[in-house]
Amino acid sequence: MQSAVSSDQSKLMDSPKHGLPVTIITGFLGSGKTTLLNHILSNQAGVKTAVLVNEFGEIGIDNELIISTGDDMVELNNGCICCTINNDLVEAVYKVLERQDQLDYLVVETTGLADPLPVALTFLGTELRDLTRLDSIVTVVDAANYSLDLFNSQAAYSQISYGDVILLNKADLVDEADLDALEVRIRDIKEGARILRTTRSQVAIPLILSVGLFESDRYFETESEHSDHAHDHHHHDHDHHDHDHDHDHHDHDHDHDHHSHHLENDGFTSLSFQTDQPLSIRKFQYFLDNQLPSSVFRAKGILWFDESPKRHIFHLCGKRFSIDDDEWKGQPKNQLVMIGQNLDRETLLSQLQKCVCLPSTSRGKGFGK
Repeated sequence: MQSAVSSDQSKLMDSPKHGLPVTIITGFLGSGKTTLLNHILSNQAGVKTAVLVNEFGEIGIDNELIISTGDDMVELNNGCICCTINNDLVEAVYKVLERQDQLDYLVVETTGLADPLPVALTFLGTELRDLTRLDSIVTVVDAANYSLDLFNSQAAYSQISYGDVILLNKADLVDEADLDALEVRIRDIKEGARILRTTRSQVAIPLILSVGLFESDRYFETESEHSDHAHDHHHHDHDHHDHDHDHDHHDHDHDHDHHSHHLENDGFTSLSFQTDQPLSIRKFQYFLDNQLPSSVFRAKGILWFDESPKRHIFHLCGKRFSIDDDEWKGQPKNQLVMIGQNLDRETLLSQLQKCVCLPSTSRGKGFGK
């Protein structure tokens, strides 16, 4: 089941495993999930997103965006679609994938009382794993009404423990000291959690969706000295072995000025690293496990390891990362981009440089060989 794909959309599309990236949005009732979905749908400059929800009537999509409505699907004038999950999530995903639209992204909203793990496993453990890539789990927390009793709820605990990025929403309604205390509780559950404080679920799209992240440098005019691209996400927190398939989304006309302003105002910076020499797998693993700061929210890269003849596509979201194999088309090299808050650029670049090694004469056979 392959949908039509434009040549500039992905270099891996010659394989049926086109890996549509998926973000799962979870969080308790009233936390701001619907507001976040509307924010995503209203800020998709040149990116076609499908949203799966339990009842899209609840979203209250701006009427000016809607161009046509089906029984369980709404089409928007920005190329996005919204589909209801009736009984079966897998069936709803197939319904979206079977459309001939060249979709860039899939967002799934869980119900407020749901544990996100079964939803995540739907993408990781069923036939969907070859058609999609679980990019991130975003947990929305209502900072103004987050009773400490909720920490005793298994679903609330799971939403935080499996969240890659946690939005501490309605932060404007809560004293700084209370926000700090809530962050401490969250970090007790999820050590090193990537927490963003938000108001009305307003968050810069590149921090939660990976589309266009290779071109994240364009979000930051200060990046002219490192003008190359890379991409997204890292983790070990839970043993999710994501099947990652690279989407080199070129020339989606993102509103870069808007994003640049938004990201920089929030203290976010983009860092690019590239080298024509291979990396040591062992050293890069050490960097991910011991040196990568929690202030890095997203990263993506095309990686060349000395121990492997393969081209590796690396995604990082929150603390989860996945590495997928592909064949090189052209000269091997490393390209990596990170987006984070108040990054120590010199230290990070120095640590990455220490992962570089001289090419060996006898190539390895790849991971675990």
